[in-house]
Amino acid sequence: MARKKQTNTQELGFEEKIWKAADSMRGHIDASEYKNVVLGLIFLKYISDRFEQRHQELVDEGEGFEEDRDEYSFENIFWVPMGARWEEIAKAAHTPEIGKVIDEAMREIEAENKTLKGILPKNFARQELDKRMLGDVVDLFTNVKMAGEDGTQDVLGRTYEYCLAKFAEQEGKNAGEFYTPTCIVKTLVEIIEPYHGRVYDPCCGSGGMFVQSAKFVESHAGNISDISIFGQESNPTTWKMAKMNLAIRGIDADLGEHNADTFFNDLHKDKRFDFILANPPFNLKEWGGDRLQDDPRWEFGIPPEGNANFAWMQHMIHHLNEHGRMGMVLANGSLSS
Repeated sequence: MARKKQTNTQELGFEEKIWKAADSMRGHIDASEYKNVVLGLIFLKYISDRFEQRHQELVDEGEGFEEDRDEYSFENIFWVPMGARWEEIAKAAHTPEIGKVIDEAMREIEAENKTLKGILPKNFARQELDKRMLGDVVDLFTNVKMAGEDGTQDVLGRTYEYCLAKFAEQEGKNAGEFYTPTCIVKTLVEIIEPYHGRVYDPCCGSGGMFVQSAKFVESHAGNISDISIFGQESNPTTWKMAKMNLAIRGIDADLGEHNADTFFNDLHKDKRFDFILANPPFNLKEWGGDRLQDDPRWEFGIPPEGNANFAWMQHMIHHLNEHGRMGMVLANGSLSS
């Protein structure tokens, strides 16, 4: 028991280190902007580590397949071009060009991986980003020691989640767009018990519901491949965050090919789901209800134009299959309004 506690403390120490480095790097950049810098670096390190791990396995096999793309895609590993691999970024950590090197690495990775096109942040060369601090953060990632085969995914996944929570603290009430506190998500997941089948979140933020659903399945000796993930998000920056958050966890998800408004462009219109988990924006006033009066989703009555709470609820009920279960977070006033 003591050994397990020590391991968690070490991981938490790394998470706090990354956060402190990010905070010192921020300068005069808003948290809503610099979170993309930090989370982007975590993602870049993750896919590079996964690639390098597989690359070394192929080298050790001695068959000459280490540059064969199919050997990576078969294992659901992103292809990382030579110039975008972490060792090249680490070499440039303390040069004035570090920002440009990272931006170019992001572009190369997007060009080589269709599912990442337009997803990765490319704002590391901006003038106001302190390049000395950026180099220090790169060093932190370079020097982290991973324990075991799945160490990279575990440590960096936890760091991603930790930083999301800290960014949410800084952004206050605006953070609800991309982050739901883990304790709330865990409670919903424990009640709904999404062991298998289709899981859906129509306002998925950064993907926390999906991450906890996957953890739930694994903690109950299940297989993550037994659940299929579907989601949608209207905010383009948050949608990109969700794509990275799920990729860093190794979770395959259908979030649509772009961000979209769930009420006016339902990307999963014809699908029905076994489980729906969501934390929709509370008391959304200007949601366009006046233009959706005859929508087939309003089986229990037309939702008020000045509040989207019951529009969200009916949208989710509409997407449940006949045995489906749903858990959602709503403002207290919804019980009496």
